Amino acid sequence: MDQPLLRRARDCRVSRISPQDTNKFVMTVDPVADRLPFVSVIEIFDVGGKTPPNTHQYAHEMFYVLEGRGRAYCDGKSYDIAKGDTLILPPGMEHVVENTGPERLYCLTVMVPNEGFAELIRAGAPMALDAADEAAILDAGGPGRLAPP
Repeated sequence: MDQPLLRRARDCRVSRISPQDTNKFVMTVDPVADRLPFVSVIEIFDVGGKTPPNTHQYAHEMFYVLEGRGRAYCDGKSYDIAKGDTLILPPGMEHVVENTGPERLYCLTVMVPNEGFAELIRAGAPMALDAADEAAILDAGGPGRLAPP
């Protein structure tokens, strides 16, 4: 990659890994298409939604809370998370992230290396952003917005 990658959230793939899941993903960096060593998504948790228990053998995973509140369960301990918080999980740590608030939970989630996460998302059912999602994550085009060259 010899140039910056600029992608608008409205142009990203949105999908749910499986129909029974309670979260969907807006893939902002797709390591398969973009040929990058990491995946970045905006993870949208429905009210009461959570990830299944999971562990990554090699990857570090970071959650940055954009909106909402939740709780992370990591190797038997729990951590409350809210807007502005960052949670970083090392490889090998079993974890669950759960939305405990009255509204959706929005997290910027980054995994380095990808370790197959993007492929799971890519294989999932296509979804769309609704009005609440758009209000939480789409740029309204205000001051400071990056413009293409």
